[in-house]
Amino acid sequence: MSDLVEAVRSIIDGIERGNPQPLLQTLSDRVEWNEAENGPYWAGAAFVGREAIMANVFARIQHDFQDLHLMVRRVVGCGNTVLVEGRYSAVSKANGQRLDAQVAHVWDFENGKVIRWQQYTDTWQFAKVTGTSLVSP
Repeated sequence: MSDLVEAVRSIIDGIERGNPQPLLQTLSDRVEWNEAENGPYWAGAAFVGREAIMANVFARIQHDFQDLHLMVRRVVGCGNTVLVEGRYSAVSKANGQRLDAQVAHVWDFENGKVIRWQQYTDTWQFAKVTGTSLVSP
């Protein structure tokens, strides 16, 4: 269990430094990536696979925000699941508004690979900061 917690910490550290390799190396080929419902990157269903995640989430984040950080409050291992609690902070590139939203991530592993990821966050604040609406796709 502690290996999975360390894997998630390494992934978060890599993303914070602009290095997606720890994430990409740990994702299963058929990983299901679930953005928070009604958030700006939610597509109505999970993104499946590394390419879909990079194109539909991480590329869009880089386009929409500067100085995005995940401030981790705690990381908890529960068998093959790792829970992360924290806060996102960022500045919208479109309008300069600040984001300061609570967040939780659920990482599910199988054979050392991430097979499912789920985000829970303040979608209202994301909509306000990015200027998007909370309308289902």
